[in-house]
Amino acid sequence: MYNYHNFTSLEDLLRKTKEYGELQTEYGNGEKVRHIVEGLEANLQSALAAIRDIVPDAGRASEEPDDYPSIRRLCTGGNIRVKNIPKLHDKMEGALLGRFIGCTLGVPVELWSVDRMETLAKYNGMAFPPTDYWTAVSEPWGIQYGTDPRSRFTRDGIDGVPVDDDITYTILGLLIVERYGFEFSTADVGEIWIKLLPMAYTAEEVALKNLNAGIPAHEAAMVDNPYCQWIGADIRADGFAFAAAGNPEHAASMGYRDAYLTHRRNGIYGEMFFAAAEAAAFTVTDPLEAIRIALREIPSGCALSEAVRWALETGPALKDYREARFAVDKRFPGMDPVHTINNACLTIFGLILGGGDFTKTVSNVVAMGLDNDCTAATAGSIIGAVAGAGGIPSFWTKGFNGKVRTYLRGLPEFRIEDIVNRFVKLASS
Repeated sequence: MYNYHNFTSLEDLLRKTKEYGELQTEYGNGEKVRHIVEGLEANLQSALAAIRDIVPDAGRASEEPDDYPSIRRLCTGGNIRVKNIPKLHDKMEGALLGRFIGCTLGVPVELWSVDRMETLAKYNGMAFPPTDYWTAVSEPWGIQYGTDPRSRFTRDGIDGVPVDDDITYTILGLLIVERYGFEFSTADVGEIWIKLLPMAYTAEEVALKNLNAGIPAHEAAMVDNPYCQWIGADIRADGFAFAAAGNPEHAASMGYRDAYLTHRRNGIYGEMFFAAAEAAAFTVTDPLEAIRIALREIPSGCALSEAVRWALETGPALKDYREARFAVDKRFPGMDPVHTINNACLTIFGLILGGGDFTKTVSNVVAMGLDNDCTAATAGSIIGAVAGAGGIPSFWTKGFNGKVRTYLRGLPEFRIEDIVNRFVKLASS
């Protein structure tokens, strides 16, 4: 799909340059080293500027616009709202709990290799793919988002849903719709981010810094942001999907306005796609039908759409999580492990391998690796909405104790039942 340049040799050269620079400094040649390195830095700055200023390929750009009217013209559309969803409360609870479970299971092994996860499972005496929370994690003393120690993500350490960005953004989405209404603007999203978000990463960090520097919300994604096609927007889809349960087109439109703050092109489509898929999941019995419905809400010729169609065609032949990961690595060599596209395919593969079973779905998605707290959370939302809370084994939620924590300013904890009821109210309006 993409012919990435391999930067490994350049990274090796920079590392060796640094090491020889240190050695020569120790030999008394520090000023000579400094002069050479300053020239190298100037050349790298020039190369960076040249790469950043390359004019995008016109053909691909025409298939991947950023403005909403142009996006809609390239979508097949045709989705209609399903009203009066049976067992909406149960499905909403299932979707929310599914996200919480997938995220909590994935955080301790986020971005780990398959081999490393298998080793941890063996050390813990656990099955793999994991069919329960990890009994021990690496660096249990580490603090997640300044709030919870990593030990809170273990089977015996869970007391409430532990804090993570995949959880916090879902609740922030709820607050956005409650505060500004369903027709909120990207500027509204920027306003609440400045007020409530103390930190962010990759594209979100760039946008937050730009907002705080006075750059308007509609431009915040455009300044010094090489992460604009990474996964950060699609993990924010859930709040809008839940608020628009049964209405994938409306969910996608809200996802667009949210994503535009931080992302462009396939980064935007990722949030639109998963917002539509999760909204559709409340109305179907097969999670893959929700994926097919969501395809109608993004440009049919964009890279994400092509990848999703490939995943749907390829997935049924896969035997297990290892084959799934191998297929993605082969299809997208060199793609960053937190990109929208490769992770979307793993999410779909997990839904296929899960066969409608909640535990098999989230455990297989985690086992595939890449950004697996994000992918497992999204897959958990989809299968949770299809199955409802009644379809989720109780051992996954017993440690939640009815509460969830966030790192939003002044809002450290919410009651899960309250969040469910607030989403149901919005979806029923």
